[in-house]
Amino acid sequence: MAASLFDSQLYNPLFPVGDISRLFSDSAEVRAMLLVEGALAKTQGKMSLIPEESAAAIGRAVMEVALDPAALARQTGQNGVPVPGLVAALREEMNAPEHAQYVHWGATSQDIMDSALMLRLRQALAAIEADLTTLLGQLAALASAHADLPMAARTYGQLATPTSFGAVVAAWGHPLLSLLEELPNLRNACLLVSLSGAAGTANALGSQAAEVRSELANALALTDPGRSWHTDRTPVLRIAEWLTRVTAALCKLGKDCIALRQSGIEEVTTGAAGASSTMPQKQNPVAASALVALASQANAQLTALHQAASHQNQRDGGSWFGEWLSLPQIVFCAAGAAKTACSMTNGLEPNPIQLTHNLNASNGIIHAEALSFALAKVMRRSDAQAAVKTLCADAAGQNRPLQEVAVAQYPDLDLSTIFDPAQQLGRAPEEAQEFAKAVATLQDLQPAS
Repeated sequence: MAASLFDSQLYNPLFPVGDISRLFSDSAEVRAMLLVEGALAKTQGKMSLIPEESAAAIGRAVMEVALDPAALARQTGQNGVPVPGLVAALREEMNAPEHAQYVHWGATSQDIMDSALMLRLRQALAAIEADLTTLLGQLAALASAHADLPMAARTYGQLATPTSFGAVVAAWGHPLLSLLEELPNLRNACLLVSLSGAAGTANALGSQAAEVRSELANALALTDPGRSWHTDRTPVLRIAEWLTRVTAALCKLGKDCIALRQSGIEEVTTGAAGASSTMPQKQNPVAASALVALASQANAQLTALHQAASHQNQRDGGSWFGEWLSLPQIVFCAAGAAKTACSMTNGLEPNPIQLTHNLNASNGIIHAEALSFALAKVMRRSDAQAAVKTLCADAAGQNRPLQEVAVAQYPDLDLSTIFDPAQQLGRAPEEAQEFAKAVATLQDLQPAS
């Protein structure tokens, strides 16, 4: 088995992450670091901290050179970071010592790597946002189309009261809707530029340090934090936590689909299903199971990321390295979950015949609550509940529908609507339609691509 299933040709279709895998390749990291170095030089040239001619030369070089990550490997292993090797290779490729000396002026390795990381996280968030937007559109259509379709709600794995399939779908979608609504503030607060120098004081940049950082933020379209955040990993944690909550929301979708497809329940279909190597009848909920596994992995990696977030003094290699090990996996889990959910939901449909069958299962005791409230109109509430418990026991013992037993016991009461699931949906249809409208509003507010 591959060390990372996300990079495995064999397992990649099970956990598809799309173009996000390229964002966390060695080549993408090198390219992002070069972009930061180029933007830094241009900013410093504009502010006359380095010669403008040198800034222009560095700007051209970072766009033209192609540095081989493998050529930087030995120095990365020796130095613990790839930046010293990258800077040395860039200076050599420029073949202009008079200009190359100004590469990386006043910055430290972490400034370059953290800023480059934020450039890649920005792209990752955009890709995941696009998939979640697609998924929400699918869920909104399902919720609206089946807002009035009755089905059995279940609590603790047992029949509870009637709900609608549309309301169940809305419950899958609402957390995703909230997550997308959080994104603008998350981007503004956490996609930060870093330029603080060796010990976080930016002393090598002199009195213009804050201004340089602000201008660099503008050049890279990142946020200026107004301070050093070398050892404050809150921005990274907040992004990772958002991504992990994405997997948690999609895990709910996966778990429910597994439950609703169980033998004897079979209330939904989810398109293509997995086959068994020996049992011809099996149609395994592979995609739904992948959603559960991805959420579990993201949670485990988030725990490790939290442990790596407390740095000692002004720089902590061990903690920083721990972040490198965990963060990409969290991004991949969220990306894989979003793509998998889109694919699975594209073929998701309710089974109305089975939904009706399950509503009537166990002699219709799903209507017990509604019956108890109906009886409470003619007797004390506690007596009504006790009476309905007895009626449910009689229905089970005699293997008769609860409706039949109740009508026989209370022939003078009008119980006609009590045992009609369509009349016992409460606000389920409204919640389904309100969710669909909220998604439509969100999509109307989306900028044109």
